[in-house]
Amino acid sequence: MVLSVLRRMLGSVPTLFALATITFFVIRFAPGGPFDGEKKLPPALIARMEAQYHLNEPLWQQYLRFLGDVVRLDFGQSMYYREYTVTQLIGHGLPISLQIGLWATLLYAIAGVTLGVVAALRRNGILDNLVSAVAMGGIVVPTFVMAPILQIVFALMLSLVPVAGWDNGWRSMVLPVVAMALPNIAYVARLTRGAMIETLRSNYIRTARAKGVGEWRVLTHHAIRGAMIPVIAYLGPATAGLITGSMVIETIFAVPGIGRYFVESAISRDYTMVMGVTLVYGSCIILFNMVTDVAQMLLDPRSRT
Repeated sequence: MVLSVLRRMLGSVPTLFALATITFFVIRFAPGGPFDGEKKLPPALIARMEAQYHLNEPLWQQYLRFLGDVVRLDFGQSMYYREYTVTQLIGHGLPISLQIGLWATLLYAIAGVTLGVVAALRRNGILDNLVSAVAMGGIVVPTFVMAPILQIVFALMLSLVPVAGWDNGWRSMVLPVVAMALPNIAYVARLTRGAMIETLRSNYIRTARAKGVGEWRVLTHHAIRGAMIPVIAYLGPATAGLITGSMVIETIFAVPGIGRYFVESAISRDYTMVMGVTLVYGSCIILFNMVTDVAQMLLDPRSRT
């Protein structure tokens, strides 16, 4: 298993290199530039700012400089938030996104698996139909629709939590966490239900029951464990997306996380910030995919080969 993990770690290096290269050239060839704002700047000032960020150099030279900075984990100065470096902004926004993402992951994993198991055990019953209907609604309703509904109901009508912002402690986290978790609860519930039904039909479950193993032990030690394999495969990229911040959710709820910085930087053509955040996104996805690979190896020894 250790060798398999090491192979995956080495394999992630070309992936990150390709991601860095693609990001660099895509953003360079995108229309507009970092200093093309609504207010026209004097040409002399633009030239001085381009020299400051080395944008006056040939493209190949900019690319090599960028790769060198990536190796040193130095993404340079932000072009939009000019008083901060990209590393400082990521260091400020990532912990906030991490905090919200971890709570959302915990919520959707527990709620989604529980609902899926209950629906599978009560297949074609009232609970199964109810869970399936709610899960389908959670999947088809977009996040940018669900989030304002939560704000209207729980903040404006019931006054239980603030509408937006990040100045009210744990109360500020409630709506962003729930809004992030709801679509994943729905998907995990459907995934768990399908996997659980398939596992309960398998031969080793029949064998365990034939040997007189108690129903509770069959469910907890065999059925749920087998049903978790496809669920864990989904948790990796989903958790990475939540922890690195949902751009839509953080913008709607005015959360100063890394996703909100990314949106503002993309709109303003902040080259350095966009490239830095993109690499952080890519690294998190690779990291959590590796974690889920290890979890799958522990649950299913056949995947170690």
